[in-house]
Amino acid sequence: MQRSFARRDLLAAAAALGGAALLAPLGSTASAAPRPTARTWPATFPLPDGFRPEGIAIGSEPYAYIGSIARGDVYRASLATGRGKVVVQGLGPEHPVIGLKSDGRGRLFLSGGVSGEIRIADLRTGKVTKTFTVGTDLTMVNDVILTPGAAWFTDSFEPQLYRLPLGRHGEPGDRVATVPLSGDWVQGPALTANGITTTPDGRALLVVNSFANGGGLMRVDPRTGVARAVDLGPTRLSNGDGLLLLGRTLYVVQNRQNAIDVLLLDRAGTKGTALTRITAPGTFRVPTTAAAYGNRIYLPNARFDVTAPTPETDYDVVSVARVRG
Repeated sequence: MQRSFARRDLLAAAAALGGAALLAPLGSTASAAPRPTARTWPATFPLPDGFRPEGIAIGSEPYAYIGSIARGDVYRASLATGRGKVVVQGLGPEHPVIGLKSDGRGRLFLSGGVSGEIRIADLRTGKVTKTFTVGTDLTMVNDVILTPGAAWFTDSFEPQLYRLPLGRHGEPGDRVATVPLSGDWVQGPALTANGITTTPDGRALLVVNSFANGGGLMRVDPRTGVARAVDLGPTRLSNGDGLLLLGRTLYVVQNRQNAIDVLLLDRAGTKGTALTRITAPGTFRVPTTAAAYGNRIYLPNARFDVTAPTPETDYDVVSVARVRG
């Protein structure tokens, strides 16, 4: 499919503003340097200059995987030392990586932004093993969540989700299905859908809608695509980006606000109550997504407030303490 990539710069600006089975009811010797422990791990660590990060994923081991808007690279960093390297080489600026998730089996699922691509990368070889092109020239594949039966992807510019079925051992299928969104879903004139996760009971999906009602969450039936607004009281998610669900606690990254709103959800994901707001002046520089390891939440600073990033623009990953209910 021939696509126009003239909207590449729109990606950063838009991001700044912003059925299927799920989970089951879902002489003397020098002393050795001390080994790092969780208490001494760095709270922040640098990424390569010019990297332009957006998504982050952390599995069961203490490594973070960060995707690059600039070239589509994936960078792996040790949480213990902060050091890292590129483990998946990108294909250039027309093939960015926005959201990503690790399945714990050596695969990364990558959202390809305005390329309209969904990619699967093998961490053992660093190679992309499958690529699917979805949507239309208006599509922006933004974020992804993995469930036992499927990988689900959001489209920020069209009212639909994409479902890639997964086999018994997590192997991706050969075809991506498009699931139109309906019900309470309202598509805005620019970026609308962003982060995605499941409800605490695993029976439905939660998707950020940065337009409807000033910004909020939609609970989406994965079988029908029918969306219902989640009751968040006075909380608005006008800059809602990545979602991180830990039990019934939902972390919502509000990128341009340099904040994380923390909500307590009911099990069905129909209602959320604000617990607290995390801010980190001088540390947050437009963070976009979040992943957890131990008692820390890690976020890449996307720096979407930099209007003309260069190969010398610096980026980093920062962390904050996990909220304990």
